[in-house]
Amino acid sequence: MNTLTHFDANGQAHMVDVAGKANTHRIAIAGGRIDMLPATLAIIESGTAKKGDVLGIARIAGIQAAKKTSDLIPLCHPLALTRVAIEFKAIHAVSAGTSGIVCTATVETVGPTGVEMEALTAVQVALLTIYDMCKAADRGMAMNDVKLLEKQGGKSGHFVAATATAPVPTR
Repeated sequence: MNTLTHFDANGQAHMVDVAGKANTHRIAIAGGRIDMLPATLAIIESGTAKKGDVLGIARIAGIQAAKKTSDLIPLCHPLALTRVAIEFKAIHAVSAGTSGIVCTATVETVGPTGVEMEALTAVQVALLTIYDMCKAADRGMAMNDVKLLEKQGGKSGHFVAATATAPVPTR
């Protein structure tokens, strides 16, 4: 395992200097899911949630979160993102009483540092937004398996998670 780059020789936290790194096209894909009751998923899909278009609003929240990652994570660099795409996939009754929504975020930039944190933040905030919009119907929703699925670009090269497929609900 490499040494942690966010600490200096004295163990103090610092923002990594990326000035000497080359600008390259960087892509990160993250995913996660929110498990819910089948009735909650039916409300989302029918468009009858009291607060409006759940997935449309969650998509915008995820995009906004990716753009604001450096405001939320103290040592992240502010980045000029070139693309943020949020996708949702409903999973119906995989087992009794289990439904969910899988969220995938793809974030891109051309720069000296990667966009993994932006993709992960986008997924988590999109899922939190779904929770917020549907909590009146289902306070037992649970967010699970938020993880980096793939990363391209930069010195460390290409990474694909061992299980880079869409997570399946467990509830």
